[in-house]
Amino acid sequence: MTILALDQGTTSTRAVIVGEDGTVRIAHAAAHRQSYPGPGRVEHDPEELIANLAACLDAAPGASAVGLANQGESCLGWDAETGRAITPVIVWQDERTTPETERLRAEGAEAVTLARAGLPLDPYFSASKLGWILCEVPEARALARSGRLRLGTTDAFFRHRLTGRCETDPTTASRTSLMNLATCAWDDELCALFGVPVEALPAIVPTTGDLGQTGGLPLTASVVDQQAALRGHGCTAPGAAKITFGTGAFVLATGGATPPEAGHGPLPTVAWAERGAPPAYALEGGVYAAAAAVNWARGLGLFSDFAEISTFEAPPAISRGLSFVPALAGLGCPHWDRAAKGAWLGMTLDTGPRDLAQAVLEGVAFRAAEVLGAIEQVQPLAGPVSVDGGMTRNPWFCTFLADTLGMPVTVSDEPELTALGAADLAAAGAGLALSPRRAGRTVAPRRQPPDWSDRFAEARRLAQEYGGAGRR
Repeated sequence: MTILALDQGTTSTRAVIVGEDGTVRIAHAAAHRQSYPGPGRVEHDPEELIANLAACLDAAPGASAVGLANQGESCLGWDAETGRAITPVIVWQDERTTPETERLRAEGAEAVTLARAGLPLDPYFSASKLGWILCEVPEARALARSGRLRLGTTDAFFRHRLTGRCETDPTTASRTSLMNLATCAWDDELCALFGVPVEALPAIVPTTGDLGQTGGLPLTASVVDQQAALRGHGCTAPGAAKITFGTGAFVLATGGATPPEAGHGPLPTVAWAERGAPPAYALEGGVYAAAAAVNWARGLGLFSDFAEISTFEAPPAISRGLSFVPALAGLGCPHWDRAAKGAWLGMTLDTGPRDLAQAVLEGVAFRAAEVLGAIEQVQPLAGPVSVDGGMTRNPWFCTFLADTLGMPVTVSDEPELTALGAADLAAAGAGLALSPRRAGRTVAPRRQPPDWSDRFAEARRLAQEYGGAGRR
């Protein structure tokens, strides 16, 4: 018995075959183009993504079941009759709807989104992007008049094209700001707020079960990528937490069977909703630029090879008065401030490229600690924090992260945890069971001087202040 996990991420699509004993093998991988058509705009070609998914399906013809993991907030519009995309994929990083979300916030609408969806007003979420499509794309309005418009996240588009069923699941729907978190159904008031017709949205069905046939194989799970990673880490008990350090850093902690309290900090979300069982909830918070900040620093010429920043002879940059705030795309949880700017603070004539690169790594760790601290105020945490992603291959970063969190960190040996989680859910949806092996090394925290986090907090405050001044 094998399970095929389709991991459709921000930069690539992978076919990962997971055996009954939890062994993982990549059968196919394909990168896709990133398009930046204007300031703050990030897009993908939906046909390129579909072609990559089809190639992934061809790579594992004998799988017992398929699980799909998708990039959560990315969305588009398409024709219900032909399945043809009428827009590019508007990626979760895209900021084009910032003016609209700021207008709604000024009108007091954030109280509605927090109460019903559990989410603040931010262009990160899909709702304002879907409303933008209807306002700005003439073909979308024409299709809406004839009842042929479909608006949704990428999973619904993929499933419509691959299975013939236009559906999404509660984990992805909970990232749109259009779903009522308590009922796991589209909310008429939220849809009206963002100008998104309910009839254009996909049906919301459980995360697991009979979700149709794709490429001759049964699709038995469809889940947003970070929730798949949470499952892949084995974080199923309340208080278990993971951080995935990818393009951004995504922190999730498992909650219980009722939605956590919504506020302006960590976000309540659906962890998974298995068929025949009540939804399991979680708390989520994101750092918009993690590996993206490191790659940006590399592009500036601060270092040429990642091995160069895997160890440092100098003490931490923060101890020498140098801070970096990785707000290159604004600040996510718990600040939710898109106007904040990335910044180094404390440079002197002695500051060199390695110092700046070291401060970038430290800044990502401090931001992850801010997010985890905000989550812990709502949901007590249990056990080591499980971490994965490209940045966790850097031993210096993992040590500094454990020190900054003040908690043990378990660095997973498995690089395909999103796929493993999707496969685990797909197996459950097919009435099968996996026995995934979760191995890793644990890094114990050392005491960190408290004034280091205070220095970072002051630098972050100044980055927000500067961004706010620019906005005014």
